[in-house]
Amino acid sequence: MSGRPVGRPLVPAYLSTGGAARPSRPHLERLSMLTRSDAPVPPGLPAAELALLDALEGGSLTVVEAAALLRLPVSAVRVLAARLADRDLVLTRAPIPPAERFDPDLLKRVADGLRALKHA
Repeated sequence: MSGRPVGRPLVPAYLSTGGAARPSRPHLERLSMLTRSDAPVPPGLPAAELALLDALEGGSLTVVEAAALLRLPVSAVRVLAARLADRDLVLTRAPIPPAERFDPDLLKRVADGLRALKHA
Protein backbone atom coordinates (compact mmCIF):
# COMPACT_ATOMS: atom_id res chain seq x y z
CA MET A 1 0.00 0.00 0.00
CA SER A 2 1.44 3.35 -0.99
CA GLY A 3 1.15 6.59 1.00
CA ARG A 4 -0.59 9.69 -0.22
CA PRO A 5 1.22 11.87 -2.79
CA VAL A 6 3.64 14.30 -1.17
CA GLY A 7 2.56 17.43 -3.05
CA ARG A 8 -1.18 16.96 -2.67
CA PRO A 9 -2.91 18.45 0.40
CA LEU A 10 -4.96 16.11 2.54
CA VAL A 11 -7.89 18.55 2.79
CA PRO A 12 -9.12 20.49 -0.26
CA ALA A 13 -8.52 24.23 0.01
CA TYR A 14 -12.22 25.13 -0.15
CA LEU A 15 -12.81 23.12 3.02
CA SER A 16 -10.12 25.05 4.90
CA THR A 17 -12.03 28.28 4.20
CA GLY A 18 -15.44 26.82 5.03
CA GLY A 19 -16.45 27.10 1.39
CA ALA A 20 -15.76 30.83 1.11
CA ALA A 21 -14.16 31.84 -2.17
CA ARG A 22 -13.53 35.55 -1.63
CA PRO A 23 -11.96 37.41 1.29
CA SER A 24 -14.00 40.01 3.14
CA ARG A 25 -11.10 42.40 2.57
CA PRO A 26 -10.42 42.59 -1.17
CA HIS A 27 -7.36 44.80 -0.65
CA LEU A 28 -5.40 41.83 0.75
CA GLU A 29 -2.78 41.06 -1.88
CA ARG A 30 -0.17 38.36 -2.32
CA LEU A 31 2.51 40.60 -0.78
CA SER A 32 0.38 42.07 2.01
CA MET A 33 2.04 41.66 5.40
CA LEU A 34 0.30 39.68 8.13
CA THR A 35 1.16 40.10 11.81
CA ARG A 36 -0.46 38.37 14.74
CA SER A 37 -2.08 40.77 17.19
CA ASP A 38 -1.95 40.52 20.98
CA ALA A 39 -5.66 39.70 21.19
CA PRO A 40 -6.48 36.42 22.94
CA VAL A 41 -7.50 33.57 20.67
CA PRO A 42 -11.19 32.78 21.09
CA PRO A 43 -12.21 29.15 21.49
CA GLY A 44 -13.70 27.33 18.53
CA LEU A 45 -11.55 28.73 15.73
CA PRO A 46 -11.28 26.40 12.72
CA ALA A 47 -8.04 24.43 12.39
CA ALA A 48 -6.86 26.35 9.31
CA GLU A 49 -7.22 29.70 11.10
CA LEU A 50 -5.35 28.34 14.13
CA ALA A 51 -2.60 27.08 11.81
CA LEU A 52 -2.25 30.55 10.29
CA LEU A 53 -2.05 32.12 13.76
CA ASP A 54 0.62 29.59 14.71
CA ALA A 55 2.60 30.41 11.56
CA LEU A 56 2.50 34.11 12.51
CA GLU A 57 3.73 33.42 16.05
CA GLY A 58 7.38 33.89 15.01
CA GLY A 59 6.84 37.24 13.29
CA SER A 60 5.31 38.82 10.22
CA LEU A 61 4.79 36.98 6.94
CA THR A 62 3.44 37.91 3.56
CA VAL A 63 0.31 36.16 2.35
CA VAL A 64 2.44 34.19 -0.11
CA GLU A 65 4.88 33.05 2.58
CA ALA A 66 2.03 31.97 4.85
CA ALA A 67 0.46 30.05 1.96
CA ALA A 68 3.73 28.22 1.35
CA LEU A 69 4.10 27.32 5.03
CA LEU A 70 0.51 26.09 5.30
CA ARG A 71 0.65 24.39 1.88
CA LEU A 72 -2.56 26.14 0.84
CA PRO A 73 -3.37 28.25 -2.21
CA VAL A 74 -2.83 31.98 -1.82
CA SER A 75 -6.55 32.55 -2.40
CA ALA A 76 -7.41 30.37 0.61
CA VAL A 77 -4.90 32.16 2.85
CA ARG A 78 -6.35 35.51 1.77
CA VAL A 79 -9.78 34.33 2.97
CA LEU A 80 -8.37 33.01 6.27
CA ALA A 81 -6.33 36.17 6.90
CA ALA A 82 -9.33 38.39 6.19
CA ARG A 83 -11.45 36.45 8.68
CA LEU A 84 -8.77 36.75 11.34
CA ALA A 85 -8.34 40.45 10.59
CA ASP A 86 -12.10 40.94 10.95
CA ARG A 87 -11.78 39.48 14.47
CA ASP A 88 -8.72 41.69 15.20
CA LEU A 89 -6.52 38.60 15.60
CA VAL A 90 -4.29 39.54 12.65
CA LEU A 91 -3.03 42.94 11.55
CA THR A 92 -2.62 43.53 7.83
CA ARG A 93 -0.44 46.02 6.00
CA ALA A 94 -0.49 46.79 2.29
CA PRO A 95 2.61 45.79 0.36
CA ILE A 96 5.35 48.36 0.02
CA PRO A 97 5.08 49.88 -3.45
CA PRO A 98 8.04 49.39 -5.78
CA ALA A 99 10.51 52.24 -5.88
CA GLU A 100 10.38 54.62 -8.78
CA ARG A 101 13.22 54.65 -11.27
CA PHE A 102 16.03 57.05 -10.58
CA ASP A 103 16.87 59.80 -12.99
CA PRO A 104 19.70 58.49 -15.24
CA ASP A 105 21.37 61.92 -15.20
CA LEU A 106 21.47 61.85 -11.40
CA LEU A 107 23.03 58.37 -11.41
CA LYS A 108 25.69 59.53 -13.89
CA ARG A 109 26.56 62.55 -11.74
CA VAL A 110 26.83 60.36 -8.60
CA ALA A 111 29.10 57.89 -10.43
CA ASP A 112 31.27 60.75 -11.73
CA GLY A 113 31.51 62.16 -8.21
CA LEU A 114 32.54 58.79 -6.76
CA ARG A 115 35.21 58.38 -9.44
CA ALA A 116 36.52 61.87 -8.64
CA LEU A 117 36.74 60.98 -4.93
CA LYS A 118 38.55 57.74 -5.73
CA HIS A 119 41.25 59.54 -7.76
CA ALA A 120 41.65 62.47 -5.37
